[in-house]
Amino acid sequence: MKKYLGIDLGSKTLGLAISESGIIAHSLTTYRFKEDDYNEAANIIVDVINLHQITDVVIGYPKHMNNDVGIRGKISETFKDMLLEKKDVNIVLWDERLSTKSAISAMIKGNERRSKQKQKKDELAAVLILQNYLDYKGDH
Repeated sequence: MKKYLGIDLGSKTLGLAISESGIIAHSLTTYRFKEDDYNEAANIIVDVINLHQITDVVIGYPKHMNNDVGIRGKISETFKDMLLEKKDVNIVLWDERLSTKSAISAMIKGNERRSKQKQKKDELAAVLILQNYLDYKGDH
């Protein structure tokens, strides 16, 4: 059975979401790593993949509104390649435009305190990335 891991990749955080059903994404956790140390981040992801027996990874792929791939998008592409060198797993780059903004907006509507928002925004962004991917996959 397929198990999915959603990743919101930041410069020093990994927001993670998981789906064991392939239908609903759940918040997993947020990991912190040394700024721009994507090798450390990739090692963390390999451990999570092994622990949860993940078959498919969905990495947020930030693009500009005009569809150009900027620096953050290139980092996601490189991160995907790093992961594939360390672990044989299916990896999809998923357009994440507006996912972090949507996550913060959802928390503001839910009256989350600012300190909690900052703490949870990466996980919630990962949930939105993974859920959007699962919804798309289910429709196609």
